[in-house]
Amino acid sequence: MSESALSETLPVIDLDVFLSQPTQSIRVQEECNKAADALITYGALLVHDSRVSEEDNDAFLDLIEDYFAQPVEDLKKDERPEIHYQVGVTLENTEKPKCAVDVPCLDIIANLDPAERPLDISGHHPDPKCRFFWKMGTPPPYETEYPALNAPNVVPQAPRISEKWESTMEKWGHSMKNAVENIAEMTAIGLGLPREFIKDAGKYGPHLLGPTASDLVKYGQKDTILAGFHTDLNCLTIHGRSRYPGLNIWARNTGKRIPVRFPPTGRYLLVQAGKQIEHLTGGLIKAGFHEVVVNEATLQTVERRKETHSDRPNIRISSTFFWHLSSDYELVPIHKLSERANAFNLSQTVDQHTVYERMKVGQQVQK
Repeated sequence: MSESALSETLPVIDLDVFLSQPTQSIRVQEECNKAADALITYGALLVHDSRVSEEDNDAFLDLIEDYFAQPVEDLKKDERPEIHYQVGVTLENTEKPKCAVDVPCLDIIANLDPAERPLDISGHHPDPKCRFFWKMGTPPPYETEYPALNAPNVVPQAPRISEKWESTMEKWGHSMKNAVENIAEMTAIGLGLPREFIKDAGKYGPHLLGPTASDLVKYGQKDTILAGFHTDLNCLTIHGRSRYPGLNIWARNTGKRIPVRFPPTGRYLLVQAGKQIEHLTGGLIKAGFHEVVVNEATLQTVERRKETHSDRPNIRISSTFFWHLSSDYELVPIHKLSERANAFNLSQTVDQHTVYERMKVGQQVQK
């Protein structure tokens, strides 16, 4: 798929330009403006980053597929419910989409054109996806008001998985972390802020590599909701290319549902805005709503992979990395961005009056 075809859905931001040319160059400034504008308009963007290895992505997806193909009794050994599943595995039908019981979110759905609405989440059913959380934050060198969870990361017990688990998680996790921190820098420049403004605010954030897994044998019926309509709590979320389509996002400016299309190969990542950057920008950038569902394209891919990869499990993996602001960071809307947000929202009829109170990031997470 060409970049022009990709751009019909989401703008493609070229990190190579940012990393290879002076910050003050016109080309870099244009690319930074494009990144900020993409997050303002869509709440999401695609990133081209030549540092990203296709082999690393494949190794990561293979490992997570193999992990979730294990018997449930083996997976249960990696559960940590006593610490609210903040590390290790969360099995299917545990996580619930908050939007199903959140009135402002339901209002957003009600105001969408019926043809553009997400699949119905009103049944309040938990998501049939599994997840694994692997901590990737740097502990702060100061005493924090929000002491991070002290539980160590969980390494699965099966020898064929454990021997390559940590190195694979760290390698792919750092690829995504590096890319999303560069996007944070580009977005800051595009918003007229100092380059390091957002990146420094997340220096000691409790970042998480949190891949999800959906069993497409068990939950492979068309229109199955794998992850219900929701936004992310953190600052920026980044994903590698999944082997199965099914992710939909909603453009803030049009309310149109956009199926996210990655090229079948290539060094691309997807970045989505979360609630923390929405708060920081006073709503100029909105956290992007999204869902993961089984659609016709998912089913076609399942059938194709049965022929081309008959030895591999039919499990949809999303290599999600949650990039957070530091818990002690004072989250207060930037005045000039709040003014831009108010001007931008004059033509909007939904959610115009959100108040972004001054609070620590740790408070925002607790709320």
